[in-house]
Amino acid sequence: MKKRLLLAILSAMMVVSLAACAGAAPAPAANDAAAEETSDSEESEEATEDETKTEGSADGTLTGTLKLGMIGPLTGAAALYGNAVTNGTKIAVDEINAISSSFQMEYQPEDDEHDAEKSVNAYNKLRDWDVQAIVGCVTTTPCVAVAAEANNDRVFMLTPSASATSVTEQGDDVFQLCFSDPNQGSASAQYIKDNSLGSKIAIIYNNSDVYSTGIYQTFSDKAAEVGLEVVSTTTFTDDTANDFSVQLTDAKNAEADLIFLPIYYTPASLILQQADAMGYDVPMFGVDGMDGILGLEGFDTALAEGVMLLTPFSADAKDEATVNFVTKYQEDYKEVPIQFAADGYDCPYAIYEALKFYADKNGGLDVTGMSNEEICDILVSVFSDSTFSVDGITGEDMTWTANGEVNKAPKAVVIKDGVYVGL
Repeated sequence: MKKRLLLAILSAMMVVSLAACAGAAPAPAANDAAAEETSDSEESEEATEDETKTEGSADGTLTGTLKLGMIGPLTGAAALYGNAVTNGTKIAVDEINAISSSFQMEYQPEDDEHDAEKSVNAYNKLRDWDVQAIVGCVTTTPCVAVAAEANNDRVFMLTPSASATSVTEQGDDVFQLCFSDPNQGSASAQYIKDNSLGSKIAIIYNNSDVYSTGIYQTFSDKAAEVGLEVVSTTTFTDDTANDFSVQLTDAKNAEADLIFLPIYYTPASLILQQADAMGYDVPMFGVDGMDGILGLEGFDTALAEGVMLLTPFSADAKDEATVNFVTKYQEDYKEVPIQFAADGYDCPYAIYEALKFYADKNGGLDVTGMSNEEICDILVSVFSDSTFSVDGITGEDMTWTANGEVNKAPKAVVIKDGVYVGL
């Protein structure tokens, strides 16, 4: 980001300097006019060439156009997640294309409706389009299905939010920008312990969902390790996610002083409504799947007051990058971005920085017309390189392990007066 700003400043200074010199030069004699015009033309061409080289140097020697696809639920029950991701991704792609004249991204999103079969169909559409890299999938089950196909075809995938370990287990070409489920579970337990948010914990999780189950398992293990007492553990399935009276009653009878909810925002909203109806007031702590609850249609956000969740992004952060992103997002989409939008925003930049990293180390790279296999090999090698890191709005100095997991510091937010506020 600093390099891009410096480039813009230097380019502006160059233009001003050239203009000033031109204004100060004496008028050429009549018999020298043609020669002077030729000289000016040559100088202009040289200046243009130099400016092009300077502009290209923002990308090292990275040139060409990359076909970047995205797969996520743009319609259906999980559309809030998918639209947030594609909105954030689109902002990043537009910014990258504005940065450089030598490298561009062509972007195509596809809807999977949070359905594995439809997600594979979306993937096949992108393959027909000759996609070279993919942001996605957004949700876990579709991502597992597509990752298996992408591994066979050697298409690089960077998922913004599919956090199950089963996603990256499909092959070496799949990386996560989000925390993996084990990291979310253990980090949540550690955060609750370190900040004395509760000592007698109730857990309500979806045992038919790999995302929820994976987080529950590592949270439970870490809670035992750090000395949190789990006094109630109850479950539900997708088919029973409408009545949580049994689960809430069990937590209340066990005298839990905090409920941990490793679930998505839709069932979480029902739990908050039903807890309020039965007069049960207890702190609740969720993970990234709960981000979006404030945008749920028909939900009384006052019921979420005081709810905490682990997330790598807070829209109220004051750093310049976050402020600029939030401002742009609100201008374009008339709402405050959630974590999924931020993850979507960081994905194209991570891919862009990886390609620049490779170009700088290898004397250049033109991605136009390169096969998805060639792009995949390059990106896998860079993301697996311990010296490669990315500064994004969801984490600073982000690095990746060879098995696709991201390393970045967790953060937590609390809902206060209807907005997310950093804890």
